[in-house]
Amino acid sequence: MPQSSHDRAAELHNLAEHAHANAAAAHAKGDHLTAHELSKQALEHSQSAHRHSEQLVKEAEAPKKA
Repeated sequence: MPQSSHDRAAELHNLAEHAHANAAAAHAKGDHLTAHELSKQALEHSQSAHRHSEQLVKEAEAPKKA
């Protein structure tokens, strides 16, 4: 079953949230290197989700071809 574009955007947001939570846990344990890497991963997921969402908006606003 193909994944809808909205589901993919939500998945990317969830991946970012998970990476942020793991980064916070690593930071709390004093593992700052892992926390930094997880924060970078979270940023990448957040940026991907943003780009994907922007693309959905462009597609929604595009004139429909008859």
